[in-house]
Amino acid sequence: MNLIAELAKLDLPPAVRAAILAQAHADLVVKTAAQAALIQAKSLLIEKLEFELSYLRRMQYGAKTEAMSAEQRSLFDEEFDVSAAAIEAQIAAAHTDDASTPARKPRIRAGRQPLPAHLPRTDVVHEPESCRCGECGKHLVKVRTDISEQLHVQPAVFSVIRHIRPQYACRSCQTMTAAPVAPSIIDGGLPTSATLAWVMVSKYVDHLPLYRIRQMAERSGVNLAESTLGSWVGTTGWWLQMLADRLIELLRQEKTLHADETPIRQLDPGNGKTKTAYLWAYRSTPLSGTAPIIVFDYQTGRAGQHARDFLKDWRGELMVDDYGGYKALFKAGVTELACWAHARRKFVDLHKANQSPVAFEAMRRIAELYVIEAQAKALTTEERYALRQAQAKPKLVELKVWLNETLPKVAPNGAIAKALMYSLRRWDALERYADSGLAPIDNNPVENCIRPIAIGKKNWLFTGSERAGQRAAAIQTLLGTAKLNGLDPQAWLTDTLEKLPTWPNSRIDELLPLRPVAEK
Repeated sequence: MNLIAELAKLDLPPAVRAAILAQAHADLVVKTAAQAALIQAKSLLIEKLEFELSYLRRMQYGAKTEAMSAEQRSLFDEEFDVSAAAIEAQIAAAHTDDASTPARKPRIRAGRQPLPAHLPRTDVVHEPESCRCGECGKHLVKVRTDISEQLHVQPAVFSVIRHIRPQYACRSCQTMTAAPVAPSIIDGGLPTSATLAWVMVSKYVDHLPLYRIRQMAERSGVNLAESTLGSWVGTTGWWLQMLADRLIELLRQEKTLHADETPIRQLDPGNGKTKTAYLWAYRSTPLSGTAPIIVFDYQTGRAGQHARDFLKDWRGELMVDDYGGYKALFKAGVTELACWAHARRKFVDLHKANQSPVAFEAMRRIAELYVIEAQAKALTTEERYALRQAQAKPKLVELKVWLNETLPKVAPNGAIAKALMYSLRRWDALERYADSGLAPIDNNPVENCIRPIAIGKKNWLFTGSERAGQRAAAIQTLLGTAKLNGLDPQAWLTDTLEKLPTWPNSRIDELLPLRPVAEK
């Protein structure tokens, strides 16, 4: 509607007409400003949602270390939960202290998960003080029972097991008879198998130095010298070495393996300093369908010869990063598989630095490959191969064409060009997984096994010697494999240490921390 034309038809005084026009103009200005503010708010919301979507994609499809490691996220979530609970408690206390403030309605919480059924239960019955009604004095009638459960934990409890063996004599034969002493890891030693397992798990799973384990025992009034704990660890490690060696033999029977390495500080007494050693890790692929195995190999250097010595005459598919130490293996007949997580990380770093559209497009295309892998995870080897051929293979072809077309358009020797060249230079190894139903798409499975050790070494700082490092690698092999198979390391190790002294070598596989695939 044309307001000026409509006003011209009316016989209004000029002053009234001017006032109406002024008011209309003011209303229009206010309305326009409101619409502009609304558009700006929606634009900010869209920008925020797009950022969150990009973040979630990065967290879902990329290596966790590209944004925030699992441990960092855990610490962040932990601090958020602690702070939120503290604030809620403070608010509740403020409402309680201030009588003038109306009581706050209790927050409706989602139903919590039931406590595990396998945990032992201790029933505590709470009866009212009187079974008579407080109003009329008559006897109360039980109508129902309200049951609530709380989780209770009891820290490590030390106790003493007394072995009493009565001695019997035969007066006629002049002989003595008594029950035999059961063989143990440490003959006539102080610890039970459970105690040895507790020390080993505390040191190699929870990454506690021996002096902290000693302090934990002291709080219960038990004095354990660090030298004593050290001798327990050394003796137990020697007994477990044969199991670790058997796991290595089984690992070499796998057709596809992951490999990676992480630096470890080793004490160098001659110089009064430390030197760099390496913990090499080899893992069976989760796609094999067999019980998972992780093996750690401690070496004093990072030379590729260490990998060749470990794998010996093994010839299969090996998933590794771009470290040159593995190149000799590939020349000797091992098939190279390249890690898409490493290739993607190049583009993630670029996108973080300058929001590069080229990097984002590369990330989007690689994410499509991971979507297909998520669908293929639960399939059989044959079904996974068919899916990769039908869906992943065409996308890989398109991705390579895009990489080749994009490379001439970016600055030579720039960061984007280097990221593009990294994928093109390793393309044969990167796309090889799609021609197999068994090969993995990245090296994340073995990196996830190494990460807890990389964090734990901040507690113990260095290994004392090469022998200590090799012993630790053998123990980490067994306990790490137990965790991969869903076994409780403490329970498995306790049972194994009890059986090991009398167990026949012909049945050693029964002691390995491998759960049958059908039970997993």
